[in-house]
Amino acid sequence: MDFDGTACLHDVAEHLLIEFGDPSWPEYDERVDRGEMGLREAGDRQAALLDGTPEEMLAFALRHCPLDPTFPPFVEWVEAGGGSLTLVSDGFGFYIEPILDAAGLGRLEVLSNEMVFDGGAPTLRRPNGHPECIACGTCKMNAVLRARQRGPVVFVGEGQSDRYGALYADVVFAKHALVEIARADGVPFFPWDTFDDVRRTLESLDEPPGAVSPERCPGWRTP
Repeated sequence: MDFDGTACLHDVAEHLLIEFGDPSWPEYDERVDRGEMGLREAGDRQAALLDGTPEEMLAFALRHCPLDPTFPPFVEWVEAGGGSLTLVSDGFGFYIEPILDAAGLGRLEVLSNEMVFDGGAPTLRRPNGHPECIACGTCKMNAVLRARQRGPVVFVGEGQSDRYGALYADVVFAKHALVEIARADGVPFFPWDTFDDVRRTLESLDEPPGAVSPERCPGWRTP
């Protein structure tokens, strides 16, 4: 599942940009929405706009960006049933594990970008990017495809960066921007508001809708 706006109640990267970034940061999201720029390039441009110290920004995230209160019980339910849960994020990454640790969930697997603070403007490393495609920082398609080697995959998300994971998952839960994106892509999905909704739907689900799985991800970009 996604982290910013999904497991976490807020889009942490957006809150950090509002508090510590240049006011021009929304234009890069708008360019992504218009198809003029990939998520990876937009993330690079936005990361460079942050002027807070790592300590200041992390303290802000821990104070203002709590997990969804229904998320920890959902994790326990998944694990009790023998499932596993991976967080896949195309955000700035550095705040995810501290937020999880604060909630006693530091054991969860996290696939994200890595923010580098070396004295200049922050930069992003892409340890979980696609080996060829440069559209996204973290390739959620690949994360889902790897997980599907072990069994059916449920994907939970809410935004633009979740589109490419949702296309390849067996069961999709969508809210906010991902609802219209999924409809446009022909992805069957269940609406959700809290993780209690996700759990109740999964408990009553007889058969996964199945993945759309296009041969090539529609976000594909090469250098």
